[in-house]
Amino acid sequence: MAELHQSVATLRFFGDDLAPEEISTLLGARPTESCCKGQEIVGRNTGAVRIAKTGSWRLSAADREPEDLEAQIFEILDQLTQDLGVWRMLSRYKPDLFCGVFMASSNDGLPLSAKALLALGQRGIALALDIYDACRDGPGVGP
Repeated sequence: MAELHQSVATLRFFGDDLAPEEISTLLGARPTESCCKGQEIVGRNTGAVRIAKTGSWRLSAADREPEDLEAQIFEILDQLTQDLGVWRMLSRYKPDLFCGVFMASSNDGLPLSAKALLALGQRGIALALDIYDACRDGPGVGP
């Protein structure tokens, strides 16, 4: 199996009534980014102002090059409460782990251990994968 070029991972919660401070308190960690519904958000690169359509709480792992999605999963989860009752309470925000995987060639593979999949499943976290093929000039990867 060839080595994947790069991976990024962010745990995300969304909801109209989401209060970022409440999520932080329950999970025991501060987010990388968060906002409340209706909050003004200033774009980092453009400076453009937009209004948040819903509340969000996001915690990102450090980008990995070469890819190491398994390590990113545990980098995020190890910062947060292990109390599955808290995770059940937060399930109304439909948490997901959004991952970007940037392939080094057109036919790479990505293994995830049963331990990582179980940790996500026990917490009700959906796995969302965006996979970019290097041969198709995906974001962040050139030929």
